[in-house]
Amino acid sequence: MEQYSVTGMSCAACSARVEKAVEKVEGVTACSVSLLTNSMGVEGSASAAEIISAVEAAGYGAALKDVHTAENVDHQSAEEALKDRDTPILKQRLIASVGFLLVLMYFSMGHAMWGWPVPAVLSENYVALGLIQLLLTAAVMVINQKFFISGFKSLLHRAPNMDTLVALGSSAAFVYSTYALFAMTAGSTEVAMHYMHELYFESAAMILALITVGKMLEARSKGKTTDALKGLMRLSPKTATVLSNGKERVVPVSQVKKGDIFVVRPGESIPVDGVILEGHSAVDESSLTGESVPVDKAVNDSVSAATVNQSGFLRCTAARVGEDTTISQIIKMVEDAAATKAPIAKIADKVSGVFVPIVIAIAVVTTIVWLLVGESFGFALARGISVLVISCPCALGLATPVAIMVGNGVGAKNGILFKTAASLESAGRVEIVALDKTGTITNGTPLVTDIVPNNDVSENELLQFACTMERQSEHPLAKAILKKGEERKIEFQEIRDFESLPGNGVRARINDTECYAGNRTFITKFVSVPENMLAQADAFSVEGKTPLFFCTAKKFIGVVAVADTIKADSPEAIAQLKAMGIRVVMLTGDNEKTAQAIGKQAGVDEVIAGVLPNGKESVIRSLQKTGRVAMVGDGINDAPALTRADIGIAIGAGTDIAIDAADVVLMKNSLCDVPAAIRLSRATLRNIHENLFWAFIYNVIGIPLAAGVWIPIFGWTLNPMFGAAAMSLSSFCVVSNALRLNFFKLHDAGKNMKIRAKKSKEVKMEKTLKIEGMMCPHCEATVKKTLEAIDGVESVVASHTAKNAVITLSKDVADDVLKQAVEAQGYTVID
Repeated sequence: MEQYSVTGMSCAACSARVEKAVEKVEGVTACSVSLLTNSMGVEGSASAAEIISAVEAAGYGAALKDVHTAENVDHQSAEEALKDRDTPILKQRLIASVGFLLVLMYFSMGHAMWGWPVPAVLSENYVALGLIQLLLTAAVMVINQKFFISGFKSLLHRAPNMDTLVALGSSAAFVYSTYALFAMTAGSTEVAMHYMHELYFESAAMILALITVGKMLEARSKGKTTDALKGLMRLSPKTATVLSNGKERVVPVSQVKKGDIFVVRPGESIPVDGVILEGHSAVDESSLTGESVPVDKAVNDSVSAATVNQSGFLRCTAARVGEDTTISQIIKMVEDAAATKAPIAKIADKVSGVFVPIVIAIAVVTTIVWLLVGESFGFALARGISVLVISCPCALGLATPVAIMVGNGVGAKNGILFKTAASLESAGRVEIVALDKTGTITNGTPLVTDIVPNNDVSENELLQFACTMERQSEHPLAKAILKKGEERKIEFQEIRDFESLPGNGVRARINDTECYAGNRTFITKFVSVPENMLAQADAFSVEGKTPLFFCTAKKFIGVVAVADTIKADSPEAIAQLKAMGIRVVMLTGDNEKTAQAIGKQAGVDEVIAGVLPNGKESVIRSLQKTGRVAMVGDGINDAPALTRADIGIAIGAGTDIAIDAADVVLMKNSLCDVPAAIRLSRATLRNIHENLFWAFIYNVIGIPLAAGVWIPIFGWTLNPMFGAAAMSLSSFCVVSNALRLNFFKLHDAGKNMKIRAKKSKEVKMEKTLKIEGMMCPHCEATVKKTLEAIDGVESVVASHTAKNAVITLSKDVADDVLKQAVEAQGYTVID
């Protein structure tokens, strides 16, 4: 997506006009214009010159944003681009306008209505008073000439915007008042006194001043919505201390290249992503993860740019520089999300595109109707002007993007990154969360949980034997045993004739004695295992642990249990998801017994075991038939499932491939960030709904009131000045409401909001068949094809490793029908 900056936009009608103009350019496949950041993202093959030309033809300006490469990325200039330049200019305009307006109000209302004193020469000279009001109003109009230039320019391009409404309203009041002033000069004193009450100079000036107040408040609030993004940019270090030929030199961070050696002293920010070569320290990573507790780092550990070295001296090698650093990727994700549009914004965009022409038509009709019913031209004009100045397309256009920007900023500060506005919206509508077991629910690295020696063997002797046997093995379970040995400082014995036996275990010779390590079936070939040990091993299996048996050719040594332990916060995170009305499903390649044990500990609603890496995607497709699915994973083999899911969430220590495939990236390795992300999405959605309601209801109530619909019934009239004040406040209220999200506590489980279940959602049911005889993927395919041919069966996930088939049904199908179909293919259904 190419990014452009757009100038000249003042309201949602402008952004809609620019979007339509660019979408008509041949080769453009998608275009998204952000009124909030005055930017535009364009996808397709059209050239930049063609796109800029289309924008200029629509009456606006455009320029291609600088492309930041790994060599020239400059967050300082990017932060400068986000700087609020509108508020100071609007403030100056407002001060000057108010200065003239106060004098104008003294003459027009203070003297006329309340008898405030004026020089004697003016007290009876109504024409002179009117002329003073004209000059003061003209001064205010010159100060706020931007409204007229933008408004009438867009009108000439047949794309009227909010400035058009303001310019037309103010101009109509000024022109009619000028006509009344000339009429005063042609008549008697009584005629002059009559026309004094027909002067609307103060309304013309007050409209401009009040709209400027609203614009200034809106600009100030809009500036605050990008505070999170600007804060991230400020975190990026400007310089780095690089080692060159043994000497330290300070260089701009943009000059650091991959492979350079740099040093970081206590209290300094780490300039680029790197790997520690020397030293150890505690590093504050709160800028990336939102986690306030420093992380201990040692040799070979990774460090990230914009994190702070708190204690030790570090010497590192640069691994990622420029736009490839973690902080740059975060900034890019937040920028991209701001440049995209949420699906919910489409309604407001459609309304904004036709809003201004409709309002102008209503204003004209209002004026004509009041003239036809016999009211004076001044009264009818006042009603028409009120309609013009109270109508506000800005509130509609800002309702969604400001909430998206603030929600994204809150997420980024807490280590939760939404790649697009659509992903921020969709996350809150999730009904099912599928969790990959390894690395997501569990820590992803097996650990020794139990050491059970035989009667005449000590625990340390068993551990020494196990470490010696597993020292040359590459199996992950072997590494867990060796790690335990290192913790206890166990000394290894010498071995020879080591041999790995895949699917069984290992064999080797220790002191000329044949020794074995492996699973139960393998070990019982050589020695008799005591009944109490077998019972203990079965108990370990039920708990989700893997028992490893050890023996010599003559003697059973003992059992060591190894397990991939559940993360401390996983049960709490899953409980939070369930409290939010979300069904939690665990996916794993483990056997059914181990999977059920871990699922029970974690507290999930459903366990799908025996899922091969390439089978996760089909499981997600099956789950999608019962609701919107979020897939949470961290590995390369999770990428297809992350892409298939309605929302893909890559967690913490995830691989680059998983992060690329995901819609949401969690910087921390904490599962509690999953409910936090959904909670934030729901809060943002609720905020958008509030904004849209306010924007729509404001116009629904305000326009009839301004047009005088209620005058015959209640006698309610609306002075154009009050209409302008209401218009000013509408956008300010929408932006201020969005800023409330900055105070949202996304980790507070008390903020849970359950989504309404769809009444139209068809109730599904699942059945699991335990099947003997499946030996390979071909068998799985046969069972799947056979069962899916039965009426009522929607999908089947068969696994020869888990020895089962999970069947999703759209209606009840008798067990006997399913059993007979499978057994007709030569397999046995046992449960």
